[in-house]
Amino acid sequence: MKLQSNQSAPIFAVPDIYGRQVNLESYRDKKIFLGFFRHAGCPFCNLRVHTLTKIHQDMKDKGLEMIFFFESKASVLLRSSFHTGVSPIPLIADPTKNWYTQYGLEPSTSKAVISHLSSFVQTAFKASGQKLPTHMMKSGEAFNTMPAEFLIDKNLVIKEVYYSDRLNDRMDVSKIEQFAIA
Repeated sequence: MKLQSNQSAPIFAVPDIYGRQVNLESYRDKKIFLGFFRHAGCPFCNLRVHTLTKIHQDMKDKGLEMIFFFESKASVLLRSSFHTGVSPIPLIADPTKNWYTQYGLEPSTSKAVISHLSSFVQTAFKASGQKLPTHMMKSGEAFNTMPAEFLIDKNLVIKEVYYSDRLNDRMDVSKIEQFAIA
């Protein structure tokens, strides 16, 4: 079931790919951008992560923390210099998609197919041009995973929910920046 604005964020306490414990409760006094991405080779997601990592320090200076989930196994993410370069942002592997389910992400084969047919080639070229990973899915990763992004306010209340309708459909960066300074 999809989450709504003004409800409490589901609390997780899980290790990131480096074994650092990430407990959402410890972020209670902060604003958070929480992103759920597809697999480690997804050019749509890797372009988004690249964009977010470029603004990360500025957002952190304004009081906004970021946490990223991937459906890939930790071992797959750790083999990628791009993904290991995301640190200090916690990068959490959730190959069983437990937290994807808790946060209301729903797979959609039709949305994934439309995205691939309409924009995969140009997105893959753009990602390759920026030297971002673009590779086939690994064992256990799904074609039909649809991304989602959440802005969570202090006291862990969800203020903005964004479930993607296409693989390159994401929350506007200006909305994230506005949330950070509000």
